Amino acid sequence: MKAPTRQKLVEAAVRRFYRDGFRSVGIDQVLADVGISKTAFYKHFQSKDDLMLAALEMQNVWLQDTFRTMIRERGGSTAIGRLRAALDVVDLIIESDDFQGCIFVNAAMEFPLPHEPAHVAASENKQAIENILHDLAVDAGANDPRALAQELCLIMEGTYVTRHVTGNKQTIDIARRVADLVIASRCPGA
Repeated sequence: MKAPTRQKLVEAAVRRFYRDGFRSVGIDQVLADVGISKTAFYKHFQSKDDLMLAALEMQNVWLQDTFRTMIRERGGSTAIGRLRAALDVVDLIIESDDFQGCIFVNAAMEFPLPHEPAHVAASENKQAIENILHDLAVDAGANDPRALAQELCLIMEGTYVTRHVTGNKQTIDIARRVADLVIASRCPGA
């Protein structure tokens, strides 16, 4: 079954924006990737900005779903194991052939003003991931679940950026060691 045009546009936009940057990509490039006219594009989106937000939302949904699934599948039956499995998601992302950093960090960097819609979308994604980790930290009996969630998010973000900037394949190993220390310091019996 063929994907609807709107979905094709969003998927093409994600690939282009992620690889080339949000501001650098013109709408004509995305249209060429999909093989449609501007008239057809405007039946689905009012502007490039609307397409950018749809692309970020699609990635937000994918990342949260992937995050929850991998944590459940790889983390085992304990909340501590599921907290540690958060780094498995990071590993999956940074080891992909087309890794270009975190799309949400990229969006926030290109749209640095906190009120810009792309920046807001990036911030909302980061908060959603923190909330998932917070819930796991509560289940794990952390002495300060919010602090643990924030610390793990910082480790994850640092991993994305360090791997992207340096290319160091050991980055994930370092991140896992630091995450283990943080989890052990916050969760009695870890």
